[in-house]
Amino acid sequence: MIYGIAEIILLGFIIDWILTKFKIPGLTGMLVAGTIIGPYYLNIISPEINIVSTDLRLFALIVILLRAGLKLSWKALSTVGKRALLISFIPCSMEILFVIFSAKFFLGLSYMESAILGTVLGAVSPAVVVPFMIKFIKEGKGTDKNIPTLVLAGASIDDTIAIVLCAAFTKIYTGNSINIFKELSHIPISIISGIIAGLILGIILYRLFDKISPRNTKKTILLLIISIFLLHYEKIISQLIPFSALLAIMGVGFIILEKREDYAHNISSKLGKLWIPAHILLFILIGAEVNPKIALNTGLLGIFVILIGLLGRSIGVIICLYKSNLNFKERLFCIIAYIPKATVQAAIGVIPLAAMKSAGMNTFPGEIILSIAVLSILLTAPAGSFLIEYAGKRFLSK
Repeated sequence: MIYGIAEIILLGFIIDWILTKFKIPGLTGMLVAGTIIGPYYLNIISPEINIVSTDLRLFALIVILLRAGLKLSWKALSTVGKRALLISFIPCSMEILFVIFSAKFFLGLSYMESAILGTVLGAVSPAVVVPFMIKFIKEGKGTDKNIPTLVLAGASIDDTIAIVLCAAFTKIYTGNSINIFKELSHIPISIISGIIAGLILGIILYRLFDKISPRNTKKTILLLIISIFLLHYEKIISQLIPFSALLAIMGVGFIILEKREDYAHNISSKLGKLWIPAHILLFILIGAEVNPKIALNTGLLGIFVILIGLLGRSIGVIICLYKSNLNFKERLFCIIAYIPKATVQAAIGVIPLAAMKSAGMNTFPGEIILSIAVLSILLTAPAGSFLIEYAGKRFLSK
């Protein structure tokens, strides 16, 4: 397995180096390379890596979220607080609504099946968005108006809303008797509980660091371990109270930055080095999950649904930024930053299909949902990453 991981990382380095020469984001090539070497084409990824692929992607996601939290300062958040809250749920909600009606019309799905599809498509990809926003913060791009912070904060809550709604609609569709209003009330509770848990853990950790003065490497390792525990026990905690581990992980980084800025910068530096191999594994393994043949079976109709959903999301972003101090190019950047789909779609796209199989139902709608989730990754992850980098360089002031 170690040899297989070394092969993937080396391949990622080569692809990144080649594409950088042509001013193309390496992420695009990694996704495509993952699809080519994955099980649906060349099938040269080690079986042992396929077994632990989900864990490797989760680890990379943890690194992303910690880095995001360690860059979210209260000063920056306070200036975008209201708009960050709006942009965290209005674009997602608009995309879900647009997908519901377009999927009903183009694909012939029922309204509930279309709603499930909308929630699968309704999340923005932290794997694509967060690294770019961190990069722009480091470069001082758009930081005069805290645009990267606005996108970071909004995207993290956006994902939580989409995941909770997907679970709720799937339960209703498969015949589980649940209270829809109760399920919807779980969204704000999971957001609040996740943030509170992250802040409490962050306070405990920085005080522990003060007391025992560990090396920066040990601080980083301890932070990663705590984050892994949060993700692992999320389901158990959620049985007692709705809980978002993603927001808790970001909250830990946020409070460390606020209370001990030197700790935050040192840990962020360590995570930045760890991100180099982690992001290669993440994007190549996400690419390996993509089955283009299934995705293309939905044809142009599936593409129309995805594009109509993105239109709804873009309108939602425009509504959130109404009367803001952002100029036209900066607003356009925010719209572009909310395009990519990848991590969440790869994680939850199969859930409706699995639930339909377990309930003994017709699985065709689940196959359609999974196919369009895969197609959304193919269409938006490479294009979105290219456009974010292009727009960040040209639309954000330094």
